[in-house]
Amino acid sequence: MIHMVKLCVGVASFEELESYRNERAHWWGADYGEDVHVHRTRMMPKRREEMEGVSSIYWVIAGQVLCRQQILRLAPYTDAEGKDYCDIIMAPDLIRTVPYPKRPFQGWRYLRPEDAPPDVGANENGNSMEIAADLARLGLI
Repeated sequence: MIHMVKLCVGVASFEELESYRNERAHWWGADYGEDVHVHRTRMMPKRREEMEGVSSIYWVIAGQVLCRQQILRLAPYTDAEGKDYCDIIMAPDLIRTVPYPKRPFQGWRYLRPEDAPPDVGANENGNSMEIAADLARLGLI
């Protein structure tokens, strides 16, 4: 199994991603007829078989990994001009992770499970999230 990490360009917070995630699939005319979210990217992962149904995409927002979404499947897409893309079809739920700093990069990268930030527990509150974010910015977690 291998995960994916991707910059969430143009989004400044977890709440902002949450507020418009339902619209994303419609921007590209991607209709998979399910309660899913879709993100289109240029390259299909070579390790696709290791990802579908078991991996997550970890979203980098404002320089930190803040959340993840389960990858249900990866679908090839070809536009009207013949360009190939990859539609990342994800579960609709955003799962908060412990904030983890990540420098900017282009496209997406693989993320080994042992390097992925842990999910925030159900009993976490806003104060502990702020403390975790501060610790992450200092490089302590």
